[in-house]
Amino acid sequence: KQTGVSLRYMMEFGSVPTDRNLLLSAQFLQKELPIRIARRALELESLPFGLSAKPAILKVRDWYLDSFRDIRYFPEVRNRDDELAFTQMIKMIKVRHNNVVPTMALGVQQLKNEQFSSRKLPPGFDEIHGFLDRFYMSRIGIRMLIGQHVALHEPEPEPGVIGLINTKLSPIQVAQIASEDARSICMREYGSAPDINIYGDQNLTFPYVTSHLHLMLFELVKNSLRAVQERYMNSDKDVPPVRIIVADGTEDVTIKVSDEGGGIRRSGLPRIFTYLYSTAKNLPDMEGPSEGVTMAGYGFGLPVSRLYARYFGGDLQIISMEGYGTVIFCFVSANLSA
Repeated sequence: KQTGVSLRYMMEFGSVPTDRNLLLSAQFLQKELPIRIARRALELESLPFGLSAKPAILKVRDWYLDSFRDIRYFPEVRNRDDELAFTQMIKMIKVRHNNVVPTMALGVQQLKNEQFSSRKLPPGFDEIHGFLDRFYMSRIGIRMLIGQHVALHEPEPEPGVIGLINTKLSPIQVAQIASEDARSICMREYGSAPDINIYGDQNLTFPYVTSHLHLMLFELVKNSLRAVQERYMNSDKDVPPVRIIVADGTEDVTIKVSDEGGGIRRSGLPRIFTYLYSTAKNLPDMEGPSEGVTMAGYGFGLPVSRLYARYFGGDLQIISMEGYGTVIFCFVSANLSA
């Protein structure tokens, strides 16, 4: 069985990154990572609808098998030199797995194109959806454990930063950066981009993983910008802004992203968190050359963002008003195990 590690424990343990603590961390990862990686490799070999035989899925499986071997064949970590060598090796493993999400998406898309020509997915597809949820949630965990261990070697961390965790993260600041990033992609794709207004307490901070929050907000804002841009592209009306509101509650920090992009039809709402559902009209060719991030992909953005929110006990919820717009609530909690 795998061992859960809480955000609080990671913060307390990593606050004093002594050689002894880094050695203990490496020894834990040497036992823990093969367990998590092996589970995923086994699942990749027994997927329904012949998905396991798709070239893209075989490629991902090989990455997992290579990483499993690298860790299993690595000598037992006993001292500082071993620990540094082990850290370099798991750093390389993290890089090897950088493209797992788009490669998996390609494999599932190949299957969908071959077997399910209609937009309606077959009854057994729930099994693939459940697998993808488990697979991506596990991937977030593996990358968090490796990333945290590697980041603890940073000689001069920023004040308040412990590994990947910012103990004084400003959600307003992250929202501003994610918004600028999403707007620049929108500008690149359409030549213009709606404004984004951000409201909330500028002084609010809480402990969280900056990269996780950025990924979620970037995805949500990107979706809203696209919806508004496409709705008002050929209109002479004023383009309404996308609004982000940050609120601090007793349980969660809640971030609301709302737009007037026309909303999602009610029949589409139950599928919004299923993989491969996309409201985009023109889907990119994933087998062609990639030009980095696009405004709309193959419907992996929202379900994966929700997993990032749930990873530390939060959630993502959508309310849509067809003919007007969409509101997404991102509940961010830093309380639970991962």
